Amino acid sequence: MRAKNLMDRITINPEVMIGKPTIRGMRITVEQILKALANGVTTKELLDDYPELEPEDIQAALLYATELVSEEQVFAVA
Repeated sequence: MRAKNLMDRITINPEVMIGKPTIRGMRITVEQILKALANGVTTKELLDDYPELEPEDIQAALLYATELVSEEQVFAVA
């Protein structure tokens, strides 16, 4: 799936989860997915725990995080 199509799965709505990025408007945040993966939860476990999720949703969350990090700039402190 192309990056643009994956990013279309990330939605931001101030009325859903206080505006945090979510997956396809559901009450599942990108943050939840990333924290779960960081804590060792497998993709299969995530998909089992959240049957409404699709594998592409997890890819989208990872791509979203990658995009945020790629824009980050670090400046040396003198």
